[in-house]
Amino acid sequence: MTDAAPNPLLASPSLPYGLPDYRAIRPEHYLPAFEAAFAEHLREVEAVAANPDAPTFENTLVALERAGELLARVSGAFYTVSSADATDEIQAIDETLAPLMSAHHDAIRFDARLYARIRELYERIDELGLDAESRYLLQRRHDELTHAGAGLDEEAKTRLTGINQQLSQLTTAFEKNLLADTNELAVVFDDAAELDGLTEGELSATAQNAADRGLPGKHVVTLTLFTGHPYLGSLTNRESRRRLLEASRARGAHGGAHDNRDVLRRIVRLRAERAALLGHPTHASYVTSDETAGSPEAVHAMLRRLAAPAAENARREQAALQRLVDAEAEPFALEAHDWAFHTEKVRQERYAIDRTALRPWFEAERVLQHGVFRAATELYGVTFAERGDLAGYHPDVRVFEVFEPDGGPLGLYTLDLYTRDTKRGGAWMNSIVAQSRLRGTQPIVTNNLNVARPAAGRPTLLTLDEVTTLFHEFGHALHGLFATVTYPRFAGTNVYRDFVEFPSQVNEMWILWPEILMGYARHADTGEPLPQDVVDRLRASETFNQGFATSEYLAASWLDQAWHSLSAAEAASDIDVATFEARALADIGLDNPAVPTRYSSTYFAHVFSGGYSAGYYSYIWSEVLDADTVEWFRENGGLTRENGERFRRRLLGVGGAKDPLEAYRDFRGRDAEIAPLLARRGLDA
Repeated sequence: MTDAAPNPLLASPSLPYGLPDYRAIRPEHYLPAFEAAFAEHLREVEAVAANPDAPTFENTLVALERAGELLARVSGAFYTVSSADATDEIQAIDETLAPLMSAHHDAIRFDARLYARIRELYERIDELGLDAESRYLLQRRHDELTHAGAGLDEEAKTRLTGINQQLSQLTTAFEKNLLADTNELAVVFDDAAELDGLTEGELSATAQNAADRGLPGKHVVTLTLFTGHPYLGSLTNRESRRRLLEASRARGAHGGAHDNRDVLRRIVRLRAERAALLGHPTHASYVTSDETAGSPEAVHAMLRRLAAPAAENARREQAALQRLVDAEAEPFALEAHDWAFHTEKVRQERYAIDRTALRPWFEAERVLQHGVFRAATELYGVTFAERGDLAGYHPDVRVFEVFEPDGGPLGLYTLDLYTRDTKRGGAWMNSIVAQSRLRGTQPIVTNNLNVARPAAGRPTLLTLDEVTTLFHEFGHALHGLFATVTYPRFAGTNVYRDFVEFPSQVNEMWILWPEILMGYARHADTGEPLPQDVVDRLRASETFNQGFATSEYLAASWLDQAWHSLSAAEAASDIDVATFEARALADIGLDNPAVPTRYSSTYFAHVFSGGYSAGYYSYIWSEVLDADTVEWFRENGGLTRENGERFRRRLLGVGGAKDPLEAYRDFRGRDAEIAPLLARRGLDA
């Protein structure tokens, strides 16, 4: 950078809430900004570690919490972009940065002087007179450093640093391969007739995809992150369905430059070796020891408890589908690519619901304004105003200012709705700026989805699943907005991994809540509300196809556990990925070919490039709390400000500053019960 062109990432924040100045930031700004931020953070940490004074909470823990503000600011700006607009230039920066970031954090985690200061304070924790959040900070810092290996000897720390750097490179490579393969395997159809069953809007989106790829006159169906695809429920052409599912399942496992099989084997080996260094028999043991689950045995027991009834339900569903197929003029054996299509037939027959035909009632802007935002206003009193004067990292990004019930400023919410080739698959929330009283910062959170963009002039019509995803991710956003803490370590969604999905799942309950539904579910052309009899049938069908849905999810969770339950010696062997998957699924009884796992290993981004390794079980683990909470809301009057205030203050608002199960007991008055989950999933019969 020259004096004439200062790095905007290194300037003091000038935009509201510290929003990065994305209009000024260029890719070439990121690495120099990280270099400066690393250096500043290390100087701040060195001042703490080398302090000749005896350790106190203020000169050690508080000083460490103050340190790294520039790095947090630069990281928030970059990692938001690297996941959502990963151009070739951004991907190259990410690959360069991954080992540097890993080494930087290890240099701090493994500083024996810091660990000694924190350990000394921890041993005197009862004498320090700390408030509840400060006490919990000391406890968590000590436990996290110990868990990370701060107490190891220098030789072991050196090896651990090397492993962490290799893993950072490999997980980045996994994500890069997956993004490239997902784009390359998008399915090209020569004739719109091959896509019979899609709506006019869906066809316009596939035509636009083709035009964007230089294939005018053709149609391109892009792939979703998970195994299935929303179009599988609509396509009448069986060969088209087969091609689409086959392409999805081939990702990362068909040879070539983007094959992920060797990458994931190396990840598994290194994670197992790291666990052994840290005194754990497996990576799953290492991960769960610092989660609410406590051990892989507890996770396995729950997954096995649910797998048998889920598999049995799926077999009953399959038999019903096969009877439907057998009654056709040309019967065939039902396969995985047929399930969704014939499920929709059964759904229409049993409940008179055509989910595809519901899309005109779910226009995206109305869902956002009169559904997602309105539910938050009714519950929590917060309001939203779009800030067209503020720019996100991509032209698609919309920025909203969020206000407290009294009109005071709360933070910013940004939404990036549409799919594009530079965005990773799936949907997620992340934090650009975290709230902290210590730093005087307020939150900026962002939601990303992958909704197909319609042709120009057409409305964006969502599927019911996409409506659910938007409400879900906004639940994460509310968690990030509402957490009100002193220390950055506890900001937003910085909670145990197997608790983090709980608030987002709870927020899904408002989708069919009458006062909310009547506001957003209106026909895009006529404005007519979704008919009440349709709503009633949707509610009646809530446990329909849950055998399939639960089985595909549990299968993926079990694959995650299976890979990460290997010892270092077992992981070192030459494992064939397909054989390993087949054996793992057979072990838990979820090896039904008609019900494929929601994610196969080579495109399981949650586990091999995200933060869910040995933790994908978190969704169902959190759902126990979620289902129990939904019961509480129903018992206490539902969508009221009083209920919202209780949930905000006692759960969302504490962020990570309290043991999550203790926070849950404070909210609910007791521990969660599993019965509501079993009923929701149709597993209580």
